[in-house]
Amino acid sequence: MTLFNRIYFFCGGVLLPILMDAQCSMCRTQVVNNVSHGETALAAGLNLGIIYLFVTPYIAIGIVAFFWFKNAKVNEKKKRFIRDIRS
Repeated sequence: MTLFNRIYFFCGGVLLPILMDAQCSMCRTQVVNNVSHGETALAAGLNLGIIYLFVTPYIAIGIVAFFWFKNAKVNEKKKRFIRDIRS
């Protein structure tokens, strides 16, 4: 990883939460306003969106881990096969 990439990811990691914080307060204000007027559909949709954003990284990590484990097992079988041939 080059120095430029490290600096780029560091700045992104530092600035991203600052940018996202403003969005959260706007969403909360909109939900409070709609719920006070009796409209709960937006609040339910926002909660579903939050759950979607929460679960997605875990699903992606699980898929990567599955394929990594599967590939490791295949490589172990290949190594064992080559070792048996050489013996």
